[in-house]
Amino acid sequence: MQVIETLAQGLKRELKVVIPADEMEARMNERLAEVKDRVRINGFRPGKVPVAHLKKVYGKSIMADLVNEIVREKPTEILTSRGEKSATQPEVAMTEDEAEANKILAAEADFEFTVAYEIIPAIELKDVSGIKVTREVVDISDEEVNEQILRIAESARTYESKKGKAENGDRVTIDYLGKVDGVAFDGGKDEDAELVLGSNRFIPGFEEQLVGAKAGDEKTITVTFPADYPAANLAGKEATFDITVKDVAAAAPLEINDELATKLGLESVDKLKEIVRGQIESQYGSVTRQKVKRQLLDQLDELYQFETPERLVNAEFENIWRQVNTDLDQAGKTFADEDTTEEDARAEYRKLAERRVRLGLVLSEIGEKAGVQVSDDEMQRSLFEQLRQFPGQEKQILDYFRNTPGAAASLRAPLFEEKVVDHLLTEVSVTDKKVSKDALMAEDEADDKPAKKAPAKKKTAAKAETAEGEEAAPTKKKAPTKKKAADESAE
Repeated sequence: MQVIETLAQGLKRELKVVIPADEMEARMNERLAEVKDRVRINGFRPGKVPVAHLKKVYGKSIMADLVNEIVREKPTEILTSRGEKSATQPEVAMTEDEAEANKILAAEADFEFTVAYEIIPAIELKDVSGIKVTREVVDISDEEVNEQILRIAESARTYESKKGKAENGDRVTIDYLGKVDGVAFDGGKDEDAELVLGSNRFIPGFEEQLVGAKAGDEKTITVTFPADYPAANLAGKEATFDITVKDVAAAAPLEINDELATKLGLESVDKLKEIVRGQIESQYGSVTRQKVKRQLLDQLDELYQFETPERLVNAEFENIWRQVNTDLDQAGKTFADEDTTEEDARAEYRKLAERRVRLGLVLSEIGEKAGVQVSDDEMQRSLFEQLRQFPGQEKQILDYFRNTPGAAASLRAPLFEEKVVDHLLTEVSVTDKKVSKDALMAEDEADDKPAKKAPAKKKTAAKAETAEGEEAAPTKKKAPTKKKAADESAE
């Protein structure tokens, strides 16, 4: 076998591989000898079939199998012998000329194919002891814990029917029918809908017009759907709702005590406070972790500057660009609405893709040199987390990860990355800094980079750390409010 390098430009490589016809024939004869004693051909005793006859009957099929094996196995062997790693699956090309292919299968011509790939650049690890990151820490007060408990307790709050006018904080039970231009619309009708006034669950202006209503009242209110309402046929439209108030109920007072804990399924108020404090700590800890990680990655990005494999960058860019356009479509916006152009946005997101690929390669090299491993137990826990997110689809999810090439790697990659970050945090300088909750939760200016004027949800697409439909009318299950939409977009 002869390997000839035909291209070595930057990270791009192309090799021409030539296996002489006599070598291919020798391999075929070895296979024929292996099957000689097993084949059964009429007119011949077992093991007595002449090789020439075997070759005539099975030669081409065996040669085709050999070609497939060579194409599947040799590129990896060749790259290993050259001390190279391909950034993506190498592209193998063979002749498409039928006559030439038949000559190869008949061992009358050399078997030639090309292997095109991009190498992963050699990365010389640098000293990271000079990296300094600040870990923001929030002290959680008893007051904050109690406030959170009261918000949770709203789900367990009881109401008692009352006489008189409804006030903010009261729960009204209503029937309603919504119309646009006098015509009822899908999803605009409900019966016995329960609504706590002041909760902002329904579209703006709806709840306010029910303040002062009494049980037995019938009234028609007029509201205007927000311009950015998810249902395009209702967005910005004026609508009327015919409403019958069936009950007005006042909320029972909420107190943080053992009785409340019991309603929430816990044995004591102390246990409730312990759990809520832990949840708040976890929430803040996650934000702290992301900020620390961003500082670390930003400084690694400054330390390491090298050419990145174009195919990896292209793949990463396509993932980001797909998400950007999905976000724009969902928001009903264009690049002009975001004070940019498609050309400028492409350029910015291209830079982002390059950064993500570069940092991914750096973290991979650091982790490999440090001996970072992801255990089977960690993979199992990650898989269970995936299953938990899709109740009722457990079998499909399991089948996907079992049968899809690369699926398991998609579970391993984020686990490996987080462990590499943990390793790095033991080697860099980390300083704790006490901050307020508002300071911790404030968006970092760096989150706007590198796509400063990119479309909505750019923060999601721009994470270098790694990669809702609503009913048309105000209902007790899904309340299409502007506030809710904004909260969901920020997640």
